[in-house]
Amino acid sequence: MGRFKNNKKGRVNVKPIAMKKNNQANVDHVTGDKIPKSFVFSRTKLPASVKQLQMDLRKLMLPYTALSLKEKKRNTLRDFLNVSGPMGVTHFLMLKKTASALSLRVARTPQGPTLTFKIHQYSLASDIAQSQLRPRCPPDLFKNPPLIVLSGFGTQELHLKLATIMFQNIFPAIDINTVKLSTCQRLVLLNYNKDTKLIDFRHYSIRLQPVGVSRRLRKFVEKHEVPDLRNLQDVSDFVTKAGYGSESEGDEEAATVTLSSDLGRVNRGSTKSAVKLQEIGPRMTMQLVKVEEGLCSGGIIFDESENGDEKIAKKKQNEDGEEEEGEEGSEEEMDEDLE
Repeated sequence: MGRFKNNKKGRVNVKPIAMKKNNQANVDHVTGDKIPKSFVFSRTKLPASVKQLQMDLRKLMLPYTALSLKEKKRNTLRDFLNVSGPMGVTHFLMLKKTASALSLRVARTPQGPTLTFKIHQYSLASDIAQSQLRPRCPPDLFKNPPLIVLSGFGTQELHLKLATIMFQNIFPAIDINTVKLSTCQRLVLLNYNKDTKLIDFRHYSIRLQPVGVSRRLRKFVEKHEVPDLRNLQDVSDFVTKAGYGSESEGDEEAATVTLSSDLGRVNRGSTKSAVKLQEIGPRMTMQLVKVEEGLCSGGIIFDESENGDEKIAKKKQNEDGEEEEGEEGSEEEMDEDLE
């Protein structure tokens, strides 16, 4: 085997992932392990829409990802591995577009495993924002990693267990006793449907609203804007009037929690606040089709196409067996009639 030479032409241009000078900032205070970091890239040329999906995934993985990663056609997987080691990158997310399908590979570095998902449908973050009346994306929304919620993955099947472990470890763990509420601003939800074998991938922003407070009063406290009182006879009308719909109507449908401490200017400790989720994208519907032991190589642990072929073969064998039994039974009846 020839010796691998790290040619300068094959280097990957990447802006270093933001890290603090204190080495303890790179260690998860819950598990004691290194904070997971990621690369989101493609090894093939992508259409404009899929290229934007790649950028949306990079924003989703913030702050522990390389937002300005620039890959080239001549870059190989070894090039990304050489760069990921010194930077402490633990996961690769690789998009691939062929003439027939769009796929996403999620791999643990440097030795795997690798999970391959077929993306059936997707929507960009811009598409989600255009469909909303009041899109919400504050500038400090991506300063902290999102929370991860997995639904429907409670099964004994090995490939789903590996998918659960992979997604749980792709973001830093949290301690519910010490976590600051101000850092919980985003949520990634993955819902597995056992009947269709599809995974719904959603990305939400989390916001709290005090129960029983009108929109006018809340905006006045948050933004300190001078209200328009020209059409009101008294200041009390501004406080008691709901304005463009009262938020108390939505509070009955949303989940309410009692805060242990103050959060912002409106949400106060020991008071009830409504937890509301607003989708910010990207959105994907995907299916786990393959699991490999190594990094895009090695033994195949699970293959959806092979499982489907095996089921068809077994069904055909059962049908053939039933036909043979039927033929044997008819021959015995003919022998009895001849006797």
